[in-house]
Amino acid sequence: MWEITHSKPGGFYDAFERKGGDLETTHYCPGCGHGVLHKMIAEAISDAGIQDRTILVSPVGCSVFAYYYIDAGNVQASHGRAPAVATGIKRVRPQSIVLCYQGDGDLAAIGGNEILHAANRGERITVFFVNNGIYGMTGGQMAPTTPLGLRTITSPRGRTVAAEGYPLRMCELISTLDAPVLVERVALTDAKNHMRARKAVRRAIQNQIEDRGFSFVEVLSACPTGWKVAPPDAIKWVEKVMIPVFPLGVFKERSESQAPVASPTEEKRISSPAVTAPEGEPAHEEVKAADRGARRDVAMKISGFGGQGVLFAGIALAEAGMREGLHVSWIPSYGPEMRGGTAHCHVRLSGETIPSPLINRPSTVLAFNEPSVDKFLPELLPGGLLMVNSSMVNSIPDRSDVKILSIPATEAAKDIGNPKVANMIMLGAYIEATHAVDTESILTSLTEHGMRPELLKVNREALEAGRRLASS
Repeated sequence: MWEITHSKPGGFYDAFERKGGDLETTHYCPGCGHGVLHKMIAEAISDAGIQDRTILVSPVGCSVFAYYYIDAGNVQASHGRAPAVATGIKRVRPQSIVLCYQGDGDLAAIGGNEILHAANRGERITVFFVNNGIYGMTGGQMAPTTPLGLRTITSPRGRTVAAEGYPLRMCELISTLDAPVLVERVALTDAKNHMRARKAVRRAIQNQIEDRGFSFVEVLSACPTGWKVAPPDAIKWVEKVMIPVFPLGVFKERSESQAPVASPTEEKRISSPAVTAPEGEPAHEEVKAADRGARRDVAMKISGFGGQGVLFAGIALAEAGMREGLHVSWIPSYGPEMRGGTAHCHVRLSGETIPSPLINRPSTVLAFNEPSVDKFLPELLPGGLLMVNSSMVNSIPDRSDVKILSIPATEAAKDIGNPKVANMIMLGAYIEATHAVDTESILTSLTEHGMRPELLKVNREALEAGRRLASS
């Protein structure tokens, strides 16, 4: 005797505790395809044994609710930005299975640029695109995929070519790109199409498991609430209205894998042309990333007036760390004034993955003026380093629990003959005090940015002057 048992897929939470109300059902409208697609994805995750390394990225719209139901890592993204977020996650966690789950108003409108460039780069992610031809969550506005002639609250006379243009066909657009390995459109209508959709979901996820490249599955789905029809009629509407505009099928499938995208975790060092050391000086000796990372993790704020080269100093330090195989981040912050306003930046260098580029409690502060000392010294961690441009800082609040190093950077820059290189003098002093990076790595970065030889020479002099001041 046969016994049939129905149960949730292993990729679902046992109870949907995040949503409130009935913890056994979804809150999607009757007839909506989201719940069906959720089940297909959850089954595929569970059957493939990848639940512990799957990360689902979902943005604004009905798709945002996927995190209520699918038991995997979940990241919420801004409207349309799921492919960009997924790209970042996949590049720093290449062993993860990263899935994007997006609707048509999200992916094809504000996110159109994001999805096209992610596909064109061949990012090794899997994108599920739910196309119901309308903005379902926000009240029924016209979407980029709304068929011609159909009325919405923003196209009350029906979509026309003259006023709103043709509906966008995303599979057709993406299939013209060289990089994607799978581009397919399926529909959630009858049992036959459900089976095709289920196979497409599994094939797209398997492509990522095998590290083959970018996969894109478009799913035509009903939106009974948005179109104000009963669920059975909404299914027929997909068959009669949507499928003729968006034909089903495989638009692109490559047998070979796409060449891998370079990942920061895979690149140990970025090759770059060497800067020739002046005659009589030793050539630059490379330092392994592991050794450098073990020596120092940098969490720094560099601050001063606009025009003092604060942001440029941060960029130079971050790029030097990158060329030595470190993980780096740099975030600028500056006032509205072009010159003379406040400016500071956050710089991180680490031998390990950086969890966040934002620094609330720096271990180092480089203060180019007195207001910077007043603002950021209270944030400096005990045992940290405060380096000040003593040419512009008259007094320093008492902090006996930090190391303070005073460098007359502005005066030293004038002695060299170029007041603008005070930032490089401060940076040279910092390098001498911490050995965070090598001087030659900074000069290599400046060379690659096209700095003229005469300016490269004066920047080298400034870095060396800062090192002498720090060691004296």
